Amino acid sequence: MIAHVADGYEIDVDTDRIDVNRVHHWLSTDAYWALGRERQIVERSIRASLNFGVYDGNNDQVAYARVVTDLATFAWLCDVYVDRGHRGIGLGRRLVAAVREHLAPYQLKRMLLVTADAHGLYAEFGFVPLAEPQNWMALGAEG
Repeated sequence: MIAHVADGYEIDVDTDRIDVNRVHHWLSTDAYWALGRERQIVERSIRASLNFGVYDGNNDQVAYARVVTDLATFAWLCDVYVDRGHRGIGLGRRLVAAVREHLAPYQLKRMLLVTADAHGLYAEFGFVPLAEPQNWMALGAEG
């Protein structure tokens, strides 16, 4: 899937196009949820996920999103990041729209995400707070 978007940007799910160095830099130095994440963890997460890259007219990656999914019932949208030099032009919205469009044929029962600061953006795409958060449990240091 390659989706062309306005202003010469394109969105692609080809994992081979992902600039691992750039994604690692973004996540480990600028993404509040992944500060300090080790490169090997980024590499492993990319290999085990459905990846969405946004590329400019020079084929440079300018945004990223990752989906952990079984492509049958569930998906977890994570690591959504737009390079600071390309923010404010709607790439984040286009990226989330591309994720939804790509996953739509699978008729997943649920897609989740966690955000500390972008509730309004994700609400535009139908994301809502959990109806019964008391039913959810987590295992891990941040749980």
